[in-house]
Amino acid sequence: MANKYMDSELLDRAIVFAVNAHHNTERRGKGFPYIVHPMEAMEIVATITPDQELLAAAALHDTIEDTDVTVEKIREAFGERVANLVHTESDQQIEGVSEEDSWHDRKQIAIDRLAAASRDAKIVAMGDKLSNMRAIWRDYQQKGDALWNIFHVKDKASHEWHYRGLAASLSELSDTFAYKEFVGLIDDVFGKKQ
Repeated sequence: MANKYMDSELLDRAIVFAVNAHHNTERRGKGFPYIVHPMEAMEIVATITPDQELLAAAALHDTIEDTDVTVEKIREAFGERVANLVHTESDQQIEGVSEEDSWHDRKQIAIDRLAAASRDAKIVAMGDKLSNMRAIWRDYQQKGDALWNIFHVKDKASHEWHYRGLAASLSELSDTFAYKEFVGLIDDVFGKKQ
């Protein structure tokens, strides 16, 4: 049986845009092309919604944060909704403070921003956060607590605080398989919360 037609023009353009933006970059410490992560995030979002703009935002979610792409460039190419979703998912740097020194404050800002965000923004974030948590879980199975040494912040308890905060902020999605997997992986890595 042939596949059914679906207009995926916007998503197709977003995928190509993301591939070009992340061209020749490695996912930190992973040994594989960076683009694998946004594609996994997009696949996770597709388990929640077929909305092409949300799928496009998932594919593009790290372009502002990790490349020289600006939110204006995203807006021009993909429209206001996609640009806003990508911007909401982007880590906000604190001027004049190093990544390590600003880590806790940046993560608290992200947790608070997600708690107040629309369901659509939470869906895009779920794709990113579940992809990240899957990678942490896999690495934890192989490296144990030595895993935390690859991060700017090496304290396991800080990472637990961050991921449990994200889970609380994304709890509106508790009816989705992706959210259940996310919480399950957090419990596997950090232990079930008492």
